[in-house]
Amino acid sequence: QVQLVESGGGLVQAGGSLRLSCAASGRTFSSYDMGWFRQAPGKERDFVAAITWSGGSTVYADSVKGRFTISRDNVKNTMYLQMNSLKPEDTAVYYCVAGAVGGLDKRYKYWGQGTQVTVSS
Repeated sequence: QVQLVESGGGLVQAGGSLRLSCAASGRTFSSYDMGWFRQAPGKERDFVAAITWSGGSTVYADSVKGRFTISRDNVKNTMYLQMNSLKPEDTAVYYCVAGAVGGLDKRYKYWGQGTQVTVSS
C-alpha cells in the first residue's frame, strides 16, 4: 500500500512556473513506476507524465513536452513535476499516481487527493 500526498499547486500567471511535489509513504516507493494525471473542469482525467521506478525513463503527453519535467528522489520518497511556460489550458487538478498497470500512460493503482493548479491569462 502506498499513500500519496501532493503539494505545490497554486495560482500563477501564464508563462510562469510551478513545481509540484508528491510525497509517498511506504518502504516500497522505489519499486513503483509513478506519474501525474490532471483533470480540468468538465473534462476527463488525462495523463501528463510518468517516470519508471529507477528514474531511468520518462514519458510525457504531447501537450506538455518541452515544458514539464518529471523527476523523483527515491531517498526522499518524493516525486516532482516542474512546470514551466504554463498556459491557461494547464489549469486543472493534478493527481500523483503510483503503480502503473498496462503501461506508463494508462492506469495506476494508487492515487493522491490532488492539488489545484490555476494559470491566469
